Amino acid sequence: MASNRPAPEALFVPNDEDRTAGPAAYGPAGGPWEEWNPTEESIRPVRGRHRVAKQRGGGLARSSTVLGVGVIAAVGAGGIATAKEKPPVSISLPDLSTVKASLPDAGSLPGVGSLLGSDESDTQVTASPLTGAGVTVADAEQGTTDAGEALRARIMQQAEHQQDQADQSVARAAEQAAAEQAAAEAAKVQEAAEKKLAEEERKKAEEKRKKAEAERLAKLAASFSLPTTSYTLTSTYGQAGAMWSSGYHTGLDFAAPTGTPLKAIHSGTIKEAGWAGSYGYRTILELEDGTELWYSHQSSMSVSVGQKVTTGDVIGRVGATGNVTGPHLHLEIHPGGGDGVDPLSWLRSKGLNI
Repeated sequence: MASNRPAPEALFVPNDEDRTAGPAAYGPAGGPWEEWNPTEESIRPVRGRHRVAKQRGGGLARSSTVLGVGVIAAVGAGGIATAKEKPPVSISLPDLSTVKASLPDAGSLPGVGSLLGSDESDTQVTASPLTGAGVTVADAEQGTTDAGEALRARIMQQAEHQQDQADQSVARAAEQAAAEQAAAEAAKVQEAAEKKLAEEERKKAEEKRKKAEAERLAKLAASFSLPTTSYTLTSTYGQAGAMWSSGYHTGLDFAAPTGTPLKAIHSGTIKEAGWAGSYGYRTILELEDGTELWYSHQSSMSVSVGQKVTTGDVIGRVGATGNVTGPHLHLEIHPGGGDGVDPLSWLRSKGLNI
């Protein structure tokens, strides 16, 4: 930074009057104090950005620095003038020996005596830190007195705590995964056991149902009987052929020699007995539920209309009357007196083996 160069000073030679005035009347160069007014010739222009520009009115532009120098010079001149009017002041210093005698011993001062101990203590190097800032009570209890060491210990403790938390999280995740896997395996085992139990129960239920059906059929078999004991099945229900007026066979044929006894399949009432055209001699046995049993092509009949019969009673004999090609029993089953059904299935449903 540029500064103003001071005006050159002339060599001052004091005269007799100046010598009698005393040293207070002299300036820094040994001459008398006098006011100095800076002019454009005595002040070197400021270089760079701090250059003082001239005013447009033609006069010199004075910066704040120039004004400050003028004020300082004026105040200095006033002080010198005041100093000339006052006599010089004498300064006296106290005796330092008396002050030193009144001071306390340095070793008795608190905190200083330990620093100014004996020679043996001076040879020992203390490891205590200069400051205890950052050292907590817990650190101090653990014997830590250094703030940096305490901070490092806390950082390591926090890192170990975070690592422990991470390890615990991993362990919990592993335990949860193991528990889920165990639960899934247990669910599979339980599902398999339930399926096996359900299958066993189903088999038991099926066996129980079959057993009950067998018992029912056994009871029915005791109350139902085949129409003849010596026979050969020839034509079945629904068999197509030109020999039948309907175009298909409407019953079940039991081929047997003429005169073979025909029995009542179940207990019932004789609803019809007589000639029936293409059926020849026919007997209709009506059961209690309304089912009609038609015995056709008989050679002879042993019952009459309205007669009550029981299972196994002889109601007629095998013959070849009507539209036939040989001696046989043409049996038809009409539940409720309606359309006919398959006699073979109906007889088996009653527990009869045929």
